[in-house]
Amino acid sequence: MKYKILTIHNRYLIRGGEDESVDSQIRLLNEKGHKNDLLEYSNREIDKIGRVKTALRTIWSFKAYHEVKKILASGEYDILDCQNTFPLFSPSVYYAASKLKIPVIQTLRNYRPLCPSALFYRDGKVCEDCLGKSVQFPAIRHKCYRESILGSATLASMNYFHKKVKSWENKVDLFVTLTEFARNKYIQAGFPEDRIVVKPNFVYPDPGVGQGLGDYALFVGRLTKEKGIKTLIKAWKKIGSTLPLKIIGEGPLVNLVKEDSKTYQGIEYLGKRDVNEVYDFMGEAKVLIFPSEWYETFGRVAVEAFAKGTPVIASNIGAISEIVRDGVTGLYFKPGDSEDLVEKVKIFLSDPHRINKMREFARKEYEEKYTADRNYEMLMEIYEKAISLANVRHKN
Repeated sequence: MKYKILTIHNRYLIRGGEDESVDSQIRLLNEKGHKNDLLEYSNREIDKIGRVKTALRTIWSFKAYHEVKKILASGEYDILDCQNTFPLFSPSVYYAASKLKIPVIQTLRNYRPLCPSALFYRDGKVCEDCLGKSVQFPAIRHKCYRESILGSATLASMNYFHKKVKSWENKVDLFVTLTEFARNKYIQAGFPEDRIVVKPNFVYPDPGVGQGLGDYALFVGRLTKEKGIKTLIKAWKKIGSTLPLKIIGEGPLVNLVKEDSKTYQGIEYLGKRDVNEVYDFMGEAKVLIFPSEWYETFGRVAVEAFAKGTPVIASNIGAISEIVRDGVTGLYFKPGDSEDLVEKVKIFLSDPHRINKMREFARKEYEEKYTADRNYEMLMEIYEKAISLANVRHKN
């Protein structure tokens, strides 16, 4: 069946894995002959709207409700596929679809409903203080959202309100997480276990296998504390030119990275690069380093590395340890432990034969789990299930 889908997505100021994954899915569905239209808002609108109005829209957006309802009332769509609804859409869009008996799917690309910061990370370590709480006071007290009491209170209020009125329980037919790890966190928080399915991100089009001839390691991602950039640099101050490190990305710690790349031999900062350049660097890298210290919901960059046939040395935490297989497609190190990272790099470099085998297994992992065709099959099953669940819900 060729479905007609309205996808909604709130874009970030800095493009990241979520935006890339949403665009890939839309492109894939359209190429497969489905009607898939995108309604998007952007965080660039926030300055025009103002902070107070944005806070109100975060809890309940009348604008999004009426716009989505009007579009769906045309009768041209079978499914409302919600990606990121924060902050300008809000869960009000579920009600617009429900009123018209349109199935609602919500992809849980981060932990926002469970943790106002969306990261489960505070003061340099994992934090689950708000997990399962109706009122997320710890987030307000610690100013977890951008170090703002108002912002944190807004997010906590949104989560409290929609939990209280059972928006997630009664207005969403099916939830999609990217990994079993994320699924289990949502179940732990009280989300309906029987309505959460797992569908990973995918890499499309296939970027093709690289040669792996570059004698360097690669980091790609946001330059932030939770991404482990400080641990990475600390390790490379010891590794140095033994295996030069190239860093691609931007973020709050960019100045730190720039200074250390000037000071320490073996660290090179390449700034922001477009996706094709990133793939070129990935394909020639000896290994990708994934040093995150928070509960990643997925780890798209690791799967992109697999597509290029590049192994990954990753911190053993959260969803990334579900994606990387220790000793097969890469190696694990203890999150936040630069000494262990140094040791694992040495182990990795000590056996060229194993590196070649890891390259083969990395590419095989991509071909078996993260291609467009495999993902399309899973997505069709999700749409069928959502429609079936919606039919039952609207009969009751």
